[in-house]
Amino acid sequence: MKKYYFLLLSVLLFFGCKNDASNTINTDESLETSIKKFPEPRFTVAEANKLIELPLHCVGNAYPYKPSHTLASKANLVEPKSVHPIFYGCFDWHSAVHGYWSMVSLLKQFPEIDKASEVRDLLTKNITPENVATEVAFFEKPINKSFERTYGWAWLLKLSEALHTWDDPMAEQLSKNLKPLADVIVIRYKEFLPKLNYPIRVGEHTNTAFGLAFAYDYAVTFGDGDLKQLIINRARDFYINDKNCPINWEPSGYDFLSPCLEEIDIMRRILSHKEFTHWIDTFLPKLAQENYQLKVGEVSDRSDGKLVHLDGLNFSRAWVFYGLAKQFPKYNHLKNIANEHLAYSYPNLVDDSYEGGHWLGSFAIYALNTLHEK
Repeated sequence: MKKYYFLLLSVLLFFGCKNDASNTINTDESLETSIKKFPEPRFTVAEANKLIELPLHCVGNAYPYKPSHTLASKANLVEPKSVHPIFYGCFDWHSAVHGYWSMVSLLKQFPEIDKASEVRDLLTKNITPENVATEVAFFEKPINKSFERTYGWAWLLKLSEALHTWDDPMAEQLSKNLKPLADVIVIRYKEFLPKLNYPIRVGEHTNTAFGLAFAYDYAVTFGDGDLKQLIINRARDFYINDKNCPINWEPSGYDFLSPCLEEIDIMRRILSHKEFTHWIDTFLPKLAQENYQLKVGEVSDRSDGKLVHLDGLNFSRAWVFYGLAKQFPKYNHLKNIANEHLAYSYPNLVDDSYEGGHWLGSFAIYALNTLHEK
């Protein structure tokens, strides 16, 4: 009973109280149904204080852990922390990486959060040159060449970007410390992308469009012209001729990314305004309709680590719609769909089981950032 009371209270506080009249907007009389209006979610220090608990709870939590690398010999049967002295928590390597990104992102935006000192101490204690060197040594082994390709790679570059753009002496030092690992990931991208003949169009970790989008942001931020141009070329090769994406086939049972929408997220970055407008009109023309609706991904069991992926899908769909609407006002009506997706999944974050709690906060934060960042 206590849990349900908390969820109800969270929804009311986070999304704001609206009376019945304001929750519905009138649409054209030719439409069969009206569209329910969902208020924009707030992103305040109060929310940051709740969200910071999720990465703090998991980045130092060594077990349960899911290793995803190939064992070359019996000698590789070691505790995760011995080869990943930074990113050993949060169930797996990539979740630990975006757990750190979550802490950096929240502290950067809300330096007054209650546990600011604890977060700073943890960051400076763990992201050291020595620990980064150990992480680099793991990646440089030939047998680990495809480790975390490209999902974990993308989040590592996003963490590096967040530190680099934070005007803070501590962040400046941490950015320098992390740079050798980011450099390895950039090399991995530059080696791999020319060899990838076909894009990977799935709703999970290996989705190519997602990996390209975050890497593109990094390339722009750091002025890496070679990486930027490589991503532009490959995105064009993979997606420029795509038409009528079957978004009605989505989601698959375990999706936390939308294959159709992730394509939009990279193409809006790399195409000119005119070219993107033409491309999206053939790729997903229905999105331009003001009465367009997209049902949220429904989760049947949040204690199941795979089924809870659909909460992540709701957050990632939201960040694509927010980003698209911000860049192209023609799609402003999609913000309401994004708000609805957040309204469904966000209230479950704090009381979620470890299966979702170790990673979903990062997705929620990224969606909120996309909505609220200037």
